[in-house]
Amino acid sequence: MSTQKKTELEEFEPNIIGFLCNWCSYAGADLAGTSRIQYPPNVKIIKVMCSGRVNPMYIINAFQQGADGVLVSGCHPGDCHYTHGNYLARRRIATMKKLLEFLGIEPDRVRMTWVSAAEGRKYADVVREVTEDIKKLGPMTKFRREKEW
Repeated sequence: MSTQKKTELEEFEPNIIGFLCNWCSYAGADLAGTSRIQYPPNVKIIKVMCSGRVNPMYIINAFQQGADGVLVSGCHPGDCHYTHGNYLARRRIATMKKLLEFLGIEPDRVRMTWVSAAEGRKYADVVREVTEDIKKLGPMTKFRREKEW
């Protein structure tokens, strides 16, 4: 690898879209912020009522709009405010990863996590981990729209 490419990858800051459940994960992110826990600013949060409401097309659209990675985070299994939404999300994400792999895209660009409202530190750790993992994968080049229609 050339020195210039190495430098570009070291300077690469991933753009990550986070779909966070309103009841748990979003509240956990809020707790991390109000507790002044430091974590990378790479995740742009989209609040959803339940992780089970994240349509796989939202993930494809995020990649088309320039995301390098996607984080879907919801309530812990068994604690979903909508009974089984997080189980639905887990199945959808597993299927989505297989589809991405079939299309030649690293399935590790999509991550599913469980963060409760009381786990601000865990949310910060998840963001750190996801950011580091996406940095290792490098910029996402497939699916990206070159121009708006």
